[in-house]
Amino acid sequence: MNRIVDCLKLGATLAAGLALALPVSAQQLTFMTGPQGGVWVPLGGALKGMWEKAIPGLQITASPGAGISNVRGVDEDKAQIGFGNTITTVDGLEGRAPYPKKVTKVCQLANLYPQYFQVVVLADSKMNSVTDLKGKTIVVQPKGNTAELATQHMLQVHGLNYSQVKASFQASYTDAVALMKDGHADAFTLGTTVPASSIMDLASARDVKLLGVDDKVMAAMKKINPGYNRITIPANTYPKQDKPVDVVGYATQLVVACSLPEQTVYTMVKTMAANVNDMVAVNKAMTGLTPKIMAEDVGVPLHPGAARFYKEAGAM
Repeated sequence: MNRIVDCLKLGATLAAGLALALPVSAQQLTFMTGPQGGVWVPLGGALKGMWEKAIPGLQITASPGAGISNVRGVDEDKAQIGFGNTITTVDGLEGRAPYPKKVTKVCQLANLYPQYFQVVVLADSKMNSVTDLKGKTIVVQPKGNTAELATQHMLQVHGLNYSQVKASFQASYTDAVALMKDGHADAFTLGTTVPASSIMDLASARDVKLLGVDDKVMAAMKKINPGYNRITIPANTYPKQDKPVDVVGYATQLVVACSLPEQTVYTMVKTMAANVNDMVAVNKAMTGLTPKIMAEDVGVPLHPGAARFYKEAGAM
């Protein structure tokens, strides 16, 4: 009888020890980032590392994605974290195309940095405006990417559409650059930071130029989506770019599932604010990022955990 009691006590002790060994807050989360060759992939890796270090038991699986598909992924419970672009996330909340229905499960984590929508052509081409792309082969990212939607809008305000150009949809910036290098494409559109590593790669083999926007084009783009704004790529950002170029801009953000625990999201945001230099090391566009910038109202509801941190930080 004593032996049975001792065994039961031992079993209880082992069970208690095992319970203590297992992280109470163990969570498995999926983080949708961006296309290969873009900045969202390495930045996602940096965020994954800092969040897993700060939150015991947290395990994050990163997967490729794109602005629109990431927001849909979070809304459809396929992911819990994703990069997004303010213009198309708001489209999702309103249920505007290309979203099939209103997004209801997505909350704002943080604003991060400006994105530049860039239209790149070879310098020796005779293309000086998007109008000149008629009949040309344009490398575009697949549907579900914010830059693909911006490409449609840019063509639209120039009186064009996909039926009047030859669109080559490529999921990877690397593949897009290869097509440009080989002369199999005439133009390349993308939305990312500057200098974009993919454009620098292309410029190492072929001279390139950017197609800018004027007041008329900018006004037409803003009419389509008020979230578009004019942003300038400084001179000498790319090789042989001797003048500044005005392009269409918007902001990159992080969104999360509204259902994530408040404490988890609070710690995620607090960790980001304390490790800005680590993010800048991956993406210089985040230089000067502050809680106030992160908390800026872009029309997407803040997750309660993020709101708690921003209030404590005096950012709202």
